[in-house]
Amino acid sequence: MIKIFPCILLAVFTHIANADETAEPNNLQLPPTENWESIVFETDSPQSVAVNVSIPKSGSINDFAGSGAATASEQALDSEQVEFDDKAKVTDPWEGYNRSMYGFNSGVDKYVGRPLAVAYDTVTPKYAQARVSSFFSNLRELVTAANQTLQGRPLSGVKSMGRFVVNTTVGVVGLYDPATHFGLTKGNEDFGQTLAVWGWSDSRYFVVPIFGPRTLRDTVGIIGDIPLSPVNQVSSADLMLGLNIMQMTDARTRMFAFDGVRSEAIDEYMMVRDAWMTKRASQVGERR
Repeated sequence: MIKIFPCILLAVFTHIANADETAEPNNLQLPPTENWESIVFETDSPQSVAVNVSIPKSGSINDFAGSGAATASEQALDSEQVEFDDKAKVTDPWEGYNRSMYGFNSGVDKYVGRPLAVAYDTVTPKYAQARVSSFFSNLRELVTAANQTLQGRPLSGVKSMGRFVVNTTVGVVGLYDPATHFGLTKGNEDFGQTLAVWGWSDSRYFVVPIFGPRTLRDTVGIIGDIPLSPVNQVSSADLMLGLNIMQMTDARTRMFAFDGVRSEAIDEYMMVRDAWMTKRASQVGERR
């Protein structure tokens, strides 16, 4: 039941979002993740948002996650050092629904997600937290390897598989990352990016229950990534649920620094939407 629930959920909300996609090319770069930059975003609405915001590569509820909950800790661990040159034009024709779902997700985060993360951060030493993040990041290598291969980059897929083997063995089931020291650099690919490579160009914004910000393309991409995640292949439903909760809780702790920025935003929904779409357009643009 737990395994098929995300697919049922996606089918329902894809039906709600039944409309033709439009393609508007983006050529974007992501701002440095270690600095706070002033970014102005253009949208289809009359308003524009200017905020001092870092775009973290982490994910749980209403943040800047990639595709699927399985990417959360892995993306929290990564960082990119590239420059931001352009403005992202956002397509958000379902803003009414998206704002409502954003509010729902914010409620879940307020009463469930953040309290769990605070408790976890309080009782878990930073060193242990880093090991947990590294463990989930290593599992994510299999998803990345499969998508790199599907994108026509088999050598990159082999490298990611090599990272998984090295870190699972020498790195003690992924608790450490010796592969990086061996020159096997880390990738970060998901099925949403693969769909973009296959021709599904820019897609409109869509907020998914619990999973948070996505595009319609990336929402469909979750279906492709779920079977590739080792966490979702665990035979025990209780263990699988526990691992997913641990993964999202670990990722949520990495959003603490962003909480204040969101709370001070004039329009929190718009700020999160525009920043997430900018980051996603940059990721997708690298693969097209």
